[in-house]
Amino acid sequence: MEKFKTIKEKSVEDLKKMEQDLHKEAMNLRFQQAQGALKNTARRGQIRKEVARIKTAISQKEQPKKKENK
Repeated sequence: MEKFKTIKEKSVEDLKKMEQDLHKEAMNLRFQQAQGALKNTARRGQIRKEVARIKTAISQKEQPKKKENK
């Protein structure tokens, strides 16, 4: 799990790639849980929080662009 400082230093493209990877991992964990094979149940919550951090960083980076266009 990365800290917000390190996340917001990355480019928007990198952040979107990380978000896609985390969504894939979350989907795999959901399948494992449905099968009863999931060992680390806390990881699902960690992924959800990390995706939220990434989305926040993306919106902060895109916010100034929206203000300039107005």
